[in-house]
Amino acid sequence: MVRWNTSHPGATWEADSGSRPRIKIQVQGLVKTFITDGNRVEVLKGLNLEIYTGETLAVVGASGVGKSTLLHILGTLERPTAGRMLWDGEEVFTLDDRRLAEFRNRRIGFVFQFHHLLPEFNALENVMMPALIARRSPAEARERAEQLLVQVGLQDRLRHRISTLSGGEQQRVAVARALVMEPEVLLADEPTGNLDPRSGRQIQEMLLALNRERGLTSVIVTHNREMAAALDRQVTLVDGKAEILRGD
Repeated sequence: MVRWNTSHPGATWEADSGSRPRIKIQVQGLVKTFITDGNRVEVLKGLNLEIYTGETLAVVGASGVGKSTLLHILGTLERPTAGRMLWDGEEVFTLDDRRLAEFRNRRIGFVFQFHHLLPEFNALENVMMPALIARRSPAEARERAEQLLVQVGLQDRLRHRISTLSGGEQQRVAVARALVMEPEVLLADEPTGNLDPRSGRQIQEMLLALNRERGLTSVIVTHNREMAAALDRQVTLVDGKAEILRGD
C-alpha cells in the first residue's frame, strides 16, 4: 500500500483524490555495468522503481552506490546494460540516439551540482541556450528565459556574467535553464551540494515551489537530509538496488 507524506503539499493531491497515483517512469530490472581497466564493476543490479506523476522523490545513499548513474539513466544520458525504462508506458531506450536526444531536450530538465553554465555568456543567454538548440526563435527563447529568471528572483541579474554571480545565484540560473523547455520531469544531482546552508535552503524551497506550481515530477539526488525529508518519498540505494522509504 502506498503511504504518502500528506503534510507535504506535493502529496496532498493523492490523499485528496483517494485514487492510485499515475506512474510517470517505471524502471524494471535495471542493470548498469562498467568495465574499468579490465575490471567489471556492477553498479546497478536489477533495480526496480516507480516514479509517480507530480511527486518529489529523493534518491539517497552512500557515496559510490550509483545515485548519479541512476539519475543519468533516468535522464537518458546513459543507456542501461540491461533492463527497461518506461516513460508513460513507452520504452524509451528503443529510440535511436537522435530521437533520444530530442526526447531528452523536450521532456527533461537537468540541474547539476556544478551548474555547467557557460562562463562566456550572461545569465539570460545561458537560460536561452536549450531553446535555441531546439530551434525556437530568439525572440521566443529570450521572452521565456526572462520570465523564468524573474520567477527565480534574478530580475536584476539578467545580463550579469556568470562569474559575477554568487553560487546560489548561479544555481538559480541553472534551475531556470532546466525549465526553459517546459519539461515534464526535473532531475537534480546534489543541487545544494556546493552551497552554504542559507543558499541551500533557498534552492530547496524554490525547487519545491516550482514542483507545485508547474506540476513537475522531480527526482533529486541529495546528501542533504533536510532536503530529503522535505520531499514526498525517499529511495535509498543499497547494493545496486532500491529500498523505498515513504512518508508517514
